[in-house]
Formats: sequence, structure tokens, C-alpha cells
Amino acid sequence: MKAVAYSIKPYEKEFLAKANQKKHDITLISNALSFETVIYAGGKDCVIVSPNDDVSAAVVKKLAGDGIKYIVTRSSGTDHIDKDAAKKYGVRLSNVPSYSPQACAEHAVALALALDRQLVKADIHSHVFNFRNDELIGFNFFGKTVGLIGLGSIGQAVARIYNGLGCKILGYDINFPKGIPYINLATLEDLLAFSDIISLHIPLTEETRHLIQRDTFDRMKDGVMLINTSRGALINTRHLLAAMENGKIGYLGLDVYEYEKGLFFEDHENDPVKDELLQELMNKPNVLITPHQAYLTKEALQEIANQTIKNLDSWQMDKCLEKACACVNVCSKSHSKENLINKQNVS
Repeated sequence: MKAVAYSIKPYEKEFLAKANQKKHDITLISNALSFETVIYAGGKDCVIVSPNDDVSAAVVKKLAGDGIKYIVTRSSGTDHIDKDAAKKYGVRLSNVPSYSPQACAEHAVALALALDRQLVKADIHSHVFNFRNDELIGFNFFGKTVGLIGLGSIGQAVARIYNGLGCKILGYDINFPKGIPYINLATLEDLLAFSDIISLHIPLTEETRHLIQRDTFDRMKDGVMLINTSRGALINTRHLLAAMENGKIGYLGLDVYEYEKGLFFEDHENDPVKDELLQELMNKPNVLITPHQAYLTKEALQEIANQTIKNLDSWQMDKCLEKACACVNVCSKSHSKENLINKQNVS
């Protein structure tokens, strides 16, 4: 199969080469997919994309007009793809339904621990030989209540870590997993009201967009810690700023941002104009922001590459992609895709 992979970073190349073993003719380019860069897909069967690419209806239509039959995203989340347009123009879709949930889980907990123990501030002070302990007081995680919104593979991996730290765990999911004694089923209302730390692990859909907004903030404890490594638009950022101003949010750890498209994954240090909302967040002392890197481990990158190539293999042999199928209408072998969407990884 002939394919072009957009938005390829240098660190991805070796993992894709190892997975591909020269089976498919894949052109790797650093350009993001857009209406203007569709030209690079000419003569190809498939485009391989990332969440940072433009896979809107107009782009899908142009791809289909140029002969593209398949789109595979190197992510679990598919909210960046216009699925209805793909269906309309006969383009088949696939994703990477699950990969190294431990990578994303460990990053989510790392954000929480770094915020609590003021590790960034302590490191900055130490580098200028300021070794005072002022302004570095944290709290014990042992005995605290952690609320996990989303209990798919990542949410469950996060729960295992917090359980090891001696936390009480509340979980909210429309498909609550059975047989996990240390996760306590909770309504969303109870989770918001009783949690000291709230961590988001759900995909972005029309139903979950701005799940965390003014009303939900009002139901949280004062000074709660909020962690999001899933999708930025789960949180209404303007409402978030207000919640930080009034002390409702005491700590904030984000690996994603509502308006990150075209911003994250690239160097914008010398841009004359910066994102004002993001600057407001970063200027607060109790905020830690990372650039959508929760997935970024060697193990996860290899799993993503392996599944990407497996999807191409299956399409080439006209086989069902099962869980990796991301089309609007999935085949009967896809193992209840509708339920899976609610439990997938989202990085």
C-alpha cells in the first residue's frame, strides 16, 4: 500500500521503520495535513495523520477526490476527523484503539505529584542556589480521595497507581468496570463533591465537550486539584480561569489545552503574539502545563507504530480492522465499537 504520513516528528521515524519492515511504501513528511498540503497525497492509497492535522470535511473531500481510500490516525482519539465526510466520500478510517495506558497514566500522576510537592519551583530555586524550603509545602496523597472520570484502560491504570499510594478512589463511567475492589462507583455529582484530586480520562465527544465548566466547578471542593491528560475541550478554559481566580481550583495540571491545535507539538517561542488564555494560565503559580506528551514513551511510540502498520496490513488484505475501525458504520466484527468508544485511550 502507498501512504503518506503527515506531521511526522524525527523521533517517530525509527519506530515506524521498525514496524513497517519495508512492507508498505510510506512517505514521511513533517508538514501537517491541510487543504494546501493534500497535494502530497497524490498517487497514494492512504494518509496517516495525527491529532494535530486538519481532517475536516473539506480536506476529506479533497483527499477522496485525489484517490485516497483510507485514513489512519496515530492516536486513539478521533475527534479531529470529520467521520460523516469520510462516510459520504467512501473513505475508510482507523485509529490506534489502545496503546501503553501506563504511559498516559504515569504522566497524569506525575503531574499531580509535581504540583503537590512544588517540584518545578524547587528545581528553579535550586539552580540559582536558593535552597530555602519556603513556599514548598505539599500534602500527603495517602488518605486523599481521587475522583477518576473515565475508567477505560488509562483510567484503570491511574487507579492502580493511586491505590498504591493509599488513596480512596471514586470512579465515574457509563460502563463501570466490574471486579476492581479499590474503585468505588460514584455519581458524577458525588465525585465532584468529595474528591481532593479529579483526573479526566474520557474521549472528546459532543456529549463530553465542556463537561467541566462553571456548574461542575461550583460542585467541587474549594482548592481541588484538577488533572487533564485527555482532551483540552473537556474543560471550558474561560470558566477554568474564573475557578482558579476564586480559589475553587487549587492546583491545575494540563497535558492538553482547549485551543492547542496549531500550537502544541511546535516551537512558538518567537511568535510575536501568544495565546492570551494559555498565558493567563501559565502565569499562575499553581499550574503545570506539558505539551501533549503523556503518550511519549518508547514503548507507546512502538505500539502506535505497530498498530498503524497493522491497520495498513488489514486494509491491504481486505480484512476487518475490528477494534481499530473508526468509521461511522463499523462492521459486525468490531466488538461493540459504540461501547468501546466510551472506554478507549484518548491520547
